[in-house]
Parts: sequence; C-alpha cells; structure tokens
Amino acid sequence: MALSTHLASSLRCALETLHWAAPRQRRGLSTPQGSEPSLDLGGIFPPLATPFSPTQEVDYAQLEGNLRRYASIPFRGLVVLGSNGEYPYLAPREKVEVVSCVRQALPRDRLLLAGSGCESTQATIKLTVSMAEAGADVALVVTPCYYRGAMTSAALIHHYTEVGDASPIPVVLYSVPANTGLDLPMEAITTLAQHPNIIGIKDSGGDITRMGLMVHKTRQEDFQVLAGSAGFLLASYAVGASGGVCALANALGDPLCQLDRLCREGQWQEARELQHRLIEPNTAVTRQFGIPGLKKAMEWFGYYGGPCRAPLAPLSPAQVEELRSTFSANGWL
Repeated sequence: MALSTHLASSLRCALETLHWAAPRQRRGLSTPQGSEPSLDLGGIFPPLATPFSPTQEVDYAQLEGNLRRYASIPFRGLVVLGSNGEYPYLAPREKVEVVSCVRQALPRDRLLLAGSGCESTQATIKLTVSMAEAGADVALVVTPCYYRGAMTSAALIHHYTEVGDASPIPVVLYSVPANTGLDLPMEAITTLAQHPNIIGIKDSGGDITRMGLMVHKTRQEDFQVLAGSAGFLLASYAVGASGGVCALANALGDPLCQLDRLCREGQWQEARELQHRLIEPNTAVTRQFGIPGLKKAMEWFGYYGGPCRAPLAPLSPAQVEELRSTFSANGWL
C-alpha cells in the first residue's frame, strides 16, 4: 500500500491546507465544507472482541477489565457487536447485555456504536430499538445478505430507509463484502446519505477509489465515511474518510490513534512509516487468521483474548508462531 513519492507530495500539498480541529471538535473530511456533522465520527473505534470463558459463556468480568485498559487510549468510541465481536454467535439477550455492560463502563464523551443488523427489516428495527434502550449512541447496521441475489439497490434502500425511519438513534451503514459477499451499491449509498437519520458508512472493502467516490458523492450531505480496516487507514484519510473502525485497535490501539493524529496534523511521512508497520499485523488478524488470531494478539499486549465460540477454532501452535513473527518483524513485540 506504499504511496509513491509523487502521490505523497500531492496529498501533502492538498491536505496540509485543511484546518484540523481538536478531537471531538473537528470537521471530518467527508463533511460539507463549512458545516459541522450532527454527530462527529472522526477518530478511531476498536470493534471490540467479545470475551468468552473456557465454557464459551460471555465473560463480563474480563470485558470490564479490557474496557478499563481501553479507557486510557484516546479512542473516539467503541464498536460493540461488529464482525470481530462474533456478533452472529450471540443470542439476542446476550447482545443487549453486552451493550449495556459496555455503556455502564464507557465515559459519556465516548461514542458507543452497536451492531444491530439482522436479515429481516422487522428484526433489525426491533434489535436497533433494543440497542438504543441499552445505551448505544449509534446503530451499525450490516447489509442483509442471506438472499443476496435479491438484494438490489431498491431492496437495500427500502430496508435501510425503514430502519432509519424507525431508529431512535442515528444509523451507520455497514458494508463488509468479505463476510456478506455483498457490496452496498454506490447508488444505494448516495440515496441513503440523504436520509436525516443515516449519518455514515463503515466500509470494509478496501477499495480506495470507491471510498473516495463515496466521499465525493455525499459531500453535500451530513454523512461520514469510516475506513473498516487498519491496513488502508492512511489512504482512506487521504481521500476524505473521517475515521476508522479497525480490528487491530483491540491490540494496538495507541499506534492507531497516533496514525489518526499524524494524518490530521498533515505529518504524512511519519504517518506513512507507521502505516507500513501496521499492514502485515492487520492482515494477520483479519484475512489470514481472523478472530482467533486477533484474540491471541490481544493477549500479548495485556488484554484478555480467550477462546472464540465454536465453530471458530483456536490457532495451531504453528499458526501462533507465524502470527508472533509477523508482529515481531514489524517491531511490535
């Protein structure tokens, strides 16, 4: 993902002219010039891993312990019940309890985004209301995908419009084609960006051209674009993203917040060097080894990772060594 010298120079000249305000007072790059977003999503959000006990029950004590450590990191907020939270494996009751637990431990100036996407519109609305009642500030709604062949732009626009109309809290769209096999169409995004209660999108596809187009096409709306992975965070900021929801932040939260700060201050050379060191570890805990790899990495940095819920299997000893080697080779261990 290295930027050429020419591109880096061009980006530096273009972006250093922008005014970067202090955290929680700044205007995201994807917000219209001269206006403030209704809810600033600028910054880093870790999509929390859900801790389980050896018997695969949600371990609330370990969750609270991780939250205490995260409190010292300058995250904009937390994402609960995203893909890295093993969202599909939690019962509805557990989902609400996890959100409630996190809300009680989270300072009020930090945002809580909660996953509430279901396959049906009716179920999504019901769970979104429950997330709001449990204390979520924003609903993160993944694309329904089981009948992906029928998920046309029109069907998805209708689905999200119904959810946006009914939700008592703002909605962020969530496109994660690696898990759903479905990219939220640009036509749907630009239409939904006009909805007063739909304030952004988390895009995990990694197509920077597409992300830049999202920013461009929604620039007149109160709508923010969030990068869905640490591997392309710098490039996302360069094309106008407001923040990032990054799995790697569960283990390397401080470096990702540092990368966020460097980009906002226009320190592109330092940002690029840091971004390069994050690419391989990020790939290892996402595409290569997934959630079991992420939880193992968390343990090396003092967090509780623990087991995943079956059928997700733990890493083999050889995989653990490969994962450790990736973090070590990039200077993190």
